[in-house]
Parts: sequence; C-alpha cells; structure tokens
Amino acid sequence: MKFLTSSRFSAFVPFLLAAVVLFVLAPGILSDFRLNLLARYLCFAIVAVGIGLAWGSGGMLTLGQGVFFGLGAYAMGLHMKLDDAGPGRAPDYMPPTTDWLPGWIEMFRSGPITIAAIVLLPAAVALVLGLATFKRKVRGAYFAILSQALAAAFALLIIVLGSQSGNYTNGTNGLSNFRSFFGYDLNDPVNQRMLFYLAAGFLLVMVFIARQLRNSRYGELLRACQSSEERVRFLGYDPANVKVVAYVIAAAMAGIGGALFVPIVGIITPMDVGVAPSIAMLIGVAIGGRGTLWGPVIGAVGVAWAQSTLSEQFPAFWTYVQGALFIVVIAFLPGGLASLGSVIRNARGWWDDKRGRPAEPPVAVTDDLKTDVGSRV
Repeated sequence: MKFLTSSRFSAFVPFLLAAVVLFVLAPGILSDFRLNLLARYLCFAIVAVGIGLAWGSGGMLTLGQGVFFGLGAYAMGLHMKLDDAGPGRAPDYMPPTTDWLPGWIEMFRSGPITIAAIVLLPAAVALVLGLATFKRKVRGAYFAILSQALAAAFALLIIVLGSQSGNYTNGTNGLSNFRSFFGYDLNDPVNQRMLFYLAAGFLLVMVFIARQLRNSRYGELLRACQSSEERVRFLGYDPANVKVVAYVIAAAMAGIGGALFVPIVGIITPMDVGVAPSIAMLIGVAIGGRGTLWGPVIGAVGVAWAQSTLSEQFPAFWTYVQGALFIVVIAFLPGGLASLGSVIRNARGWWDDKRGRPAEPPVAVTDDLKTDVGSRV
C-alpha cells in the first residue's frame, strides 16, 4: 500500500491510464477507419512532446518543426518507394528511362540506414541551426521568424527537387501509393492496426523521455535558461549548449513522428511540411499547455481531431477557428487548457473578494494567552 500511495507510483498513473486508453479501449471501440485517424493524430502528438520540451521548458518558440517532421517523413517515404520498386529499379513516379539514382537517394534502400536517418538527419540540421543561432544569442521572435523561414524554404526545396529532370521527390504531388512497410502489406487491416500500436508505443516512450529530462538536473538548467540565461552562465554553464540539446531532441522526435505518419496516412507532400503545418503543431501545444508533460499531447490530438471533424463539415472555416482558438488561449489561458483549473480557482477567489467575504472573527485573548505572551517577553 505504501508503494501505491508513493509519489513515484502516482507519477506513472497517467502512463498507465494512457496505455489502457491506447492499447485496450481505442482498439476495442473504434472502427479501423477511426483508429487510423487516431494513429495519425498520435504522430502529431509525438512532435508536440518535443515542442513542449523546447518551448515549454526552454522558451524556444519553434515555428519550423515541419522541417524535421518532413525530413523523417521523406526519408521513410523514399525507402518505402524504393522497396516497392525492387533492387536496382527506380520508383514508379520517376521517368521510366531512369537508370541511375544519386547516392543520397540510393542510401534509402537500406532499412537500417533509413531508420538511422530518420533520427540523425533532423538532429543534425537542428544541431547546425541551433549552434548558429543560440551561440549568437538569437532568441524570442527573431528565432521564431528564422525557424518559420526555414520551414518555407524546406517546402520549396522539396518542390524544386521534384521539378528537376530526375524528379527525386515528385514535387507537389509528393510520395504516395505505398504497398508495403518493411515487408508488411499496408492493405492488410491487421498491419494497419500494428501501425497504430507502433505509434502509440512511440508516443509513450517519447513522453517518458521528456519526463525524465524535465525532472533531471538538465531540466532545471533548461527552465533556468527560459527565465534568466545570465544566471545559468553565472553557474558555469553555457545557455546556448543547454538550449541546443533540447532543440536537437525535439527535432529527433519530430523526425520519428514524420516517419510514422507516412505509412499510416499513405502520402507525404510539401503541404505537410511547410509553414502552415508547423504553426498547427505549435497551436496544439499552446492549447494543451506547453509547460506541462501531457498538455501538448492532449492539445495536439484535440486540435488534429477538431481539424478533421470541422473540415468535413465546414472546410472553409477551419483556418479561422484555429486562429480564434489560438487567440483565446493566449489571451485568457496562457498556460493552455492544463491551467484551466488554476484559472477557475483564481477567478473564484477574485469574485469572493469582490463580493466581500465576512472578516474572520478576532482571536479571543484569554488569560492563558496573555500569560504565554508575557513569559516570551
């Protein structure tokens, strides 16, 4: 019973609840179509965990996570297209006369290299960008604009690589019509459920990693960088290095989310990796609560679900609804929905003060109290 009431056990209760929901309730209640949609939302939730670490703990407003999401997605997409084509053959979207592929395409024929690239490519880009910006003390709105410009440039690069004679990325059409995922037939509903379990498992692992980082000495330094970089520097640490580590981890998580997104959804295009998707990922984190562990997950899943639902009914109004949600949260719930309880408590306290609560009766001065006070004097 002591273990059940310990703080260590209570910290893992949300993990147990999430595991029950994802591995028991959702597969038992949802149809295959809805389960596939939920798997898609979980991919965005994986990205949101990284954003919550970088933005919520480190104060880095990352508006370019679509870049890292896209790197992981296109790495997986190229591998799947090359695997479908067979050894020595070009993917079906390339010109039929293609008899040679550049080395940076050919390397994705290998499964182990692809898995490594899904993590290392986004991490390497984030490392270079992080060192180039944080070492020069670029932060705040300037860093946000820079990361957003990077997302726009990456989407344009994907289009340009698809418009050349080799048509390496299939341009605006993107990569689609995948038949298999590491040898598993994607048309088999059993394998589609396997992808859902894979996404759910990776999400729980990413949340656990974020929890360990937040509760470690490094997490304290990262939060200190958000409040006062000078204090961190005074303690003998370089704030730029502390922030770069979080940025690289967030990028790697985004790459994993993008890689899972491709076999689950069946398509990846430049529209999925540009500025708009990057902002949508950030909005989910802001709505859920960027400073919490599970808030980004709930916010990302909720926003993705709302987008799918409202886009079916009101396709022209979702952008306005998304913007309105972001404004309302920033204005009235800066801590996201996770802070709703404290906001309500503060509002009740303010209302009670305004109504004028009756003053507490004065403490009666007894002979014993007088004697006690006199003895202390």
